[in-house]
Amino acid sequence: MGGSAGHKANQIAAACAVVAVLCFSSNDVGIKLLSGGYALHQVVIVRTLIAMSILLFLVVPFNGGFKVLRTKRLKMHICRGLCVVFANMCFFLALAAMPLADAVAVFFVSPLLITVFSVVFLREHVGPFRWAAIVVGLLGVIVIVRPGTSAFQLASLLPLFAATGYATLHILTRKIGGTESAITMAIYIQLTFLVVCVAVGLFMGDGRYAGSGDPSLEFLFRAWIWPKPENLLVFMVIGAGSAFGGYLISQAYRVSEAAFVAPFEYIAMPIAIFWGAVIFDDWPDLTAWFGMILIIGSGLFMVWRETVTRADSTAQRRRIRR
Repeated sequence: MGGSAGHKANQIAAACAVVAVLCFSSNDVGIKLLSGGYALHQVVIVRTLIAMSILLFLVVPFNGGFKVLRTKRLKMHICRGLCVVFANMCFFLALAAMPLADAVAVFFVSPLLITVFSVVFLREHVGPFRWAAIVVGLLGVIVIVRPGTSAFQLASLLPLFAATGYATLHILTRKIGGTESAITMAIYIQLTFLVVCVAVGLFMGDGRYAGSGDPSLEFLFRAWIWPKPENLLVFMVIGAGSAFGGYLISQAYRVSEAAFVAPFEYIAMPIAIFWGAVIFDDWPDLTAWFGMILIIGSGLFMVWRETVTRADSTAQRRRIRR
């Protein structure tokens, strides 16, 4: 890729990533606002229907039409979709019981898990500096989760499970990103959401398992109700956030290198702190701040180290060719 072309691609990727983060952040806020009155699978179904309508009627026509739904990698799309469903469900359940900033911080261990999975599944090499960053990031998770103390709650492990699903998603994306478009990947993710949530709703949408009193479990098992008019705007916001966020982040990682795009995702951390303080009156304590610094710092170091490693590898290949 030429210099000017590469610079333009990076500009597009940066813009896509920033807008995607804003979309996902609004989605998180909306989900947390709705978590006290609706069932999670009902919220996600309504969100998915809105998101699919936006994608099919506003995005697909400008990206080749409905032929983008054709794919030879259906099994991989289903696997990616299930990873996203698992990651989203775990994260949203955590939002019902945790401060927004804490949940986002723990979720940001995902770049570290992506590195671990790349070693296990893709046989990539990771040096001692990046292994050290992984250890530091996991220590940050422990600081925020606080196992063994009165502040510990099982729900605080859910963002960690969500990060695992998200990391697996990225490994699968590396395998199909070269042949599948961003809109194709986004559509199949929404279809997976729809199928899974309809199945879950049919199984327990009557609220037969509700009544535990735990915020996360109530969010999962609560009976479906007819959406209230005052919540319709929130549903529209999370639907639009899911549609445009999923499309734009896929586009960002398609047109530029992951090492360039990933730091822009960390903008979500200060945004989450802001929304948590303004809307939910949640301000991180000193322990949570320390954990966030460890996680975000290790993640950014990982991105920087990967950039340096790739640059050194490229330079070495050029010297060999000479």
